[in-house]
Amino acid sequence: VAALPRRPKLLVGKPGLDGHSNGAEVIAVAARDAGFEVIYAGIRLEPAAIAQTAVQEDVDLIGLSVLSGSHLELTAAVLDELAARGASDIPVVIGGVVPAHDHAALAQLGVRRVFTPSDYKLTDIVAALIDLCTPA
Repeated sequence: VAALPRRPKLLVGKPGLDGHSNGAEVIAVAARDAGFEVIYAGIRLEPAAIAQTAVQEDVDLIGLSVLSGSHLELTAAVLDELAARGASDIPVVIGGVVPAHDHAALAQLGVRRVFTPSDYKLTDIVAALIDLCTPA
């Protein structure tokens, strides 16, 4: 993070009705410890609220956590809400129980990275988040 032109800002939130927040909170803390400014929006969020917060806070990256099985629908809704606000350029990553056969569909929607329980090394996850905030 120190090599970036400014401290990156990460929004972490859980869209939909899923209330299990441990994974999202672990990522939020790891990113904060690595130097990110983290906005933890919480659980049971409407996609519009996530997009609005992202725009208001001028975030560099959005991390969604979805364990409910509705990752395709919820992520598409968040991306649509971002587009409606002219914020399609904000990279979105998703973490949770996402079957491998849905990864390509999420990428087609515009998701930049998918993290699953097999991605348990926090240093690797944070490095991937930093890469997404690094100017080309």
